Amino acid sequence: MTVPFYPWTVWIWAGLDPILVLLALYLGWTASQFGKVFIAAIIALAVSVLASWAIGAVGIPWPAPVSHDGPTFFPVRTIAALLWAIVGFGARRALRPRA
Repeated sequence: MTVPFYPWTVWIWAGLDPILVLLALYLGWTASQFGKVFIAAIIALAVSVLASWAIGAVGIPWPAPVSHDGPTFFPVRTIAALLWAIVGFGARRALRPRA
């Protein structure tokens, strides 16, 4: 049975790249100021793109691979990295005990 390919599903997977999500959440969690969330998002974006490219170059299947012949969806990945970092930052602030 063949699963139909829908181009919009790749957009979703680009924003849900496991490396991007985990790294952005962690770096957002460790950010001490909201301004550092933007730096966390940039780092998470760069590392996830490089890791996705390396995984795809080896030939391992990946949800949203980065390759020379496919779209990289940088805008989707950038917005997703920023949103995940904000979620991590907000979660730490919400769980922090009040003084």
